[in-house]
Amino acid sequence: MATLLLVIIYTAFISLGLPDALLGAGWPAMRESLKVPLGYAGILQMVTSGGTIVSSITSGRVLAKFGTGPVTAASVALTAIALLGFALLPSFWWLILAAVPLGLGAGSVDSGLNAFVAEHYESRHMSWLHSFWGVGALGGPLVLSLFLSRGVSWRQGYLSIGLFQCVLVALLVLSIPLWAKVRARSYGDSGAPESSHPPVIELLKIRGVKFAVVTFLFYCGVEASMGLWIGSFLVNIKGLDPVAAARWVSAFYASITAGRLLTGFVTFKVRNVDLIRWGGAIVLLGVVLILAAPAAGLCVAGIVLAGLGCAPVFPCMLHETPVRFGARHAQSIMGVQMAFAYIGTTLLPPFFGMVSSYTSLSLLPVFLLVYTLALMVCAELLRPVRPAK
Repeated sequence: MATLLLVIIYTAFISLGLPDALLGAGWPAMRESLKVPLGYAGILQMVTSGGTIVSSITSGRVLAKFGTGPVTAASVALTAIALLGFALLPSFWWLILAAVPLGLGAGSVDSGLNAFVAEHYESRHMSWLHSFWGVGALGGPLVLSLFLSRGVSWRQGYLSIGLFQCVLVALLVLSIPLWAKVRARSYGDSGAPESSHPPVIELLKIRGVKFAVVTFLFYCGVEASMGLWIGSFLVNIKGLDPVAAARWVSAFYASITAGRLLTGFVTFKVRNVDLIRWGGAIVLLGVVLILAAPAAGLCVAGIVLAGLGCAPVFPCMLHETPVRFGARHAQSIMGVQMAFAYIGTTLLPPFFGMVSSYTSLSLLPVFLLVYTLALMVCAELLRPVRPAK
């Protein structure tokens, strides 16, 4: 029963990753057919991110009221509606409307699944779960590029992924009884601990929560800034051609996915807190290589190394949440952590873009270095945190 539900959760995380890279991959074709400026992609991204942040912050109360199974099914249904909207709606301004349920659905399902796996499954499953997200994030652009390479509209790519989400919704609806059974099996006769969902400001007063959310913010700042700007850095600063630079951007995400698959096995022998420390150190080494490398060869090695270092940080931080703060607050704190993660993804890459427009792209490794040191310091301060008795 628990294994069957885990397979369903893995599939749900693939579906969570599928839309994440679609906009970036499809925008060149989309803007041409929609006849809008290049920068309008930022509007869709901001609306989606805003919805995700709101749903992440409120996810604790929503999950407590309705349960993880029904919320996950409803959230995936929202993303399916949004993707079908992208495929069928006629103009850019209608796509803004479709971006709202895309963000709302993503935030709730992300927080809910992470909280459930952290509470009921071993650390290795959290790492493997996020490697399946990577499979989805890599697969979405591949599906879209397949349609585009055959001369078919980008809308067909969105339609196919939207229909896949609809199938998953049906599967999740059928699986709803399993979620309660797995929860009951985990706690036995003692029953599940009562959850608490105080306001965000009260959650931030709990010992260690401030350090946790800052760690998530800067971790996502590193990952998202690398993903958005490292290709431009390689072309403009290191002299690579755009095709080669694009391959190394893909290699960065591939190394995160492969690293998380490997991390799942390493957790049999190594604690989460140690994996977080080692991961931060490897990211730091990769960033230093990017900063100091005189030639592109060492620079791209640093990119892959940084991806491998990123691999354990996010899933191990999530899995430590109930350990550090207790099951009573874990669900709400998980939602706040995910909200800060999305804030980091949304704000820190554009912040560097704004600074670099007045200075130089060569400052990218310096910003990555500052972000990495900030997350490492906060992660170290979190190591001794345990729930009050």
